[in-house]
Amino acid sequence: MPAAAGGQASTAGYYTTSTAFLEALAEAGVSYVFANLGSDHPGLIEAYAQAKANGSGDAYPQLIICPHEMVALSAAHAYASVSRQPQAVVVHVDGGTQNLGGEVSNAMRGHIPVLIFAGASPYTLEGELPGSRNEFIHWIQDARDQRGILRGFVKYDNEIRTGRNVKQLVHRALQIARSDPAGPVYLVGPREVMEEPLEPYAVDPAQFRPVEPAALTAGLTLQIATALARARRPLIVTSYLGRNPDAVSVLVELAELLAIPVLESAAFCVNFPGDHPLHCGYQFTTTGQNPVLAEADVILVVDSQVPWIPATNRPAPGAAIYAIDVDPLKPTIPMWQIPARSFAAADSKVALEQIARLVRDENLAEVQAVETRRAEIAAANQARVAALGALERPEAGVITPRYLTACVRELLAGTDSLVLTEAITNYQVVAEHLRPARPGSYLGSGGGSLGWTGGGAVGAKLASPPERIVVSLAGDGSYLFGVPSSAQWVARRYHAPSLTVIYDNRGWAAPRFSTLRVHPSGAAAAAGEFHASFDPEADLPGIAAAAGGAYAVTVADPDELPQVLKDALAVVRGGRSAVISAHLPPV
Repeated sequence: MPAAAGGQASTAGYYTTSTAFLEALAEAGVSYVFANLGSDHPGLIEAYAQAKANGSGDAYPQLIICPHEMVALSAAHAYASVSRQPQAVVVHVDGGTQNLGGEVSNAMRGHIPVLIFAGASPYTLEGELPGSRNEFIHWIQDARDQRGILRGFVKYDNEIRTGRNVKQLVHRALQIARSDPAGPVYLVGPREVMEEPLEPYAVDPAQFRPVEPAALTAGLTLQIATALARARRPLIVTSYLGRNPDAVSVLVELAELLAIPVLESAAFCVNFPGDHPLHCGYQFTTTGQNPVLAEADVILVVDSQVPWIPATNRPAPGAAIYAIDVDPLKPTIPMWQIPARSFAAADSKVALEQIARLVRDENLAEVQAVETRRAEIAAANQARVAALGALERPEAGVITPRYLTACVRELLAGTDSLVLTEAITNYQVVAEHLRPARPGSYLGSGGGSLGWTGGGAVGAKLASPPERIVVSLAGDGSYLFGVPSSAQWVARRYHAPSLTVIYDNRGWAAPRFSTLRVHPSGAAAAAGEFHASFDPEADLPGIAAAAGGAYAVTVADPDELPQVLKDALAVVRGGRSAVISAHLPPV
């Protein structure tokens, strides 16, 4: 069971830096430590064993063993997304830190509060202190700047130099991780320090609360509210407002007050109900101009990394643009700019409540114009959904991405389900045809490194009520990047079953797509050679069956697909993972 906040597992005879470290995690609300342990962690292993021996093991976060660091951090990432509580990952010195791979970038871009801890090579050589070097690996893994490995992808990094302030250090790190813009933090600690004997002590976690949500100034609230109310074609663009599911209803309220269409751009969560009449669609890597964006005269960009791609899709030159974001200037993205009249660092829920309240209190809405616009947007929405529906059928006996997504949508209708999306070149297809409506029911990593859904499904399941079905929609490349042998084993060991549906086109569509966009008439296009094929084909579901005992099926016949998915869902409900590879037209 996860830890009870603030519990102590110490005995009079054993209390070290490692003990205090684990207590601090529990005090901060961390439920799980997702770990790949190594020679730098004897102190942590002994602390867990001591706690179990004295009957207080539940006072620490539960240890989840993950045989690959990518899986560990992905699981912590998804758990924190669902629970909205920070989690912890423990990895092995420099090698384990490097093996976290691009998932650290995902956690940073997705604004995920997670504490990563790695040991460091012992600094004594001849047995001077407990934990001194006594294995050959301690010389080989001694890095000149281990913290520098992650410094460009974390909000904070530090070294534990003594156990006497380790609790303060952990709480400060998590305070920074949880404060918007949230993100990962990194601590390291040599073996000698983690073995240091201490007297038990406590700190007050209330002194390390995250920064309170920020609001708009009164003047800017009036400016934005007035601009939206007077606009002929207002538009709201968002990408990750729904990280806080409570913000979605506030966005709905404002949109309905003024009949403002909402466009989700590069969205990795439910920001606005996909079945709402004011929803005007999704965009990712668009190849043409979005007409709604081009027609807008006032645009409110709320919580968005990529509201549009200027090379192919941009607002009208005279549009009045306002940006509200927890991270409005994106300092970790060296090249980033939108032509906004103002940028505000504010919590989206708080800011939109301010704007909606002012619109109501000051009667800013022009009723006739609002109702005319509402009818137009609803009609356009209805036509768009109908056009998408016409595409939801197989083509010449082949499973298409649209048909596959529609089958998944029908499968999950009426269920308590959480969908993790990592279909990459089919991101937009999945969003358009799934049209998730319930806040918190749809998640992506928020970053650009693939393989997140492997461990993510484990973390999402552990954070969810037992009856919730977790479903991953992943490309074949994403599935392989997620170290499925490790992810499926972890799911089996910790009773976290999920359904994985692989959009299997037997290759990487993204490199082909990118090459054709830059060299449409080049030699690669003429030869059809993009070095993107997965030939010979791997038995992708078979990996899950071998490593995790999963139900594994590959399906190519569109007529068989609905029943295969139903059978897989029944297996998952019964407590066993299922992996279905649906053959799409090959790359």
